[in-house]
Amino acid sequence: MKNHYRQGDVLLIKVDHAPAKATVTAKKNLVIAEGEVTGHAHRIVDDGAVLMTTAEAATFVKLAKKAQLVHEEHATIDLPAGTYRVVRQREYSPEAIRRVSD
Repeated sequence: MKNHYRQGDVLLIKVDHAPAKATVTAKKNLVIAEGEVTGHAHRIVDDGAVLMTTAEAATFVKLAKKAQLVHEEHATIDLPAGTYRVVRQREYSPEAIRRVSD
């Protein structure tokens, strides 16, 4: 069974659980990353999905059942139930390290 899934500039890594101090920030049809250039979004399609963040700005998604990660420009990914850490790809430039925008 896979423990990570990549869709464009978003990487989901399966973890045992989110940190105890993670706060629920959204439920249902979650947007986990928005494209600054195109306006497209990486979304989890599942009414039981929960988005959580920590004080350190780490993001986690908890899926009670199988769900889909969708985006207008990428293939849909089927995700098994579980908890995932959301990691955004970064790029280096001489001015700053910044997130890649889809």
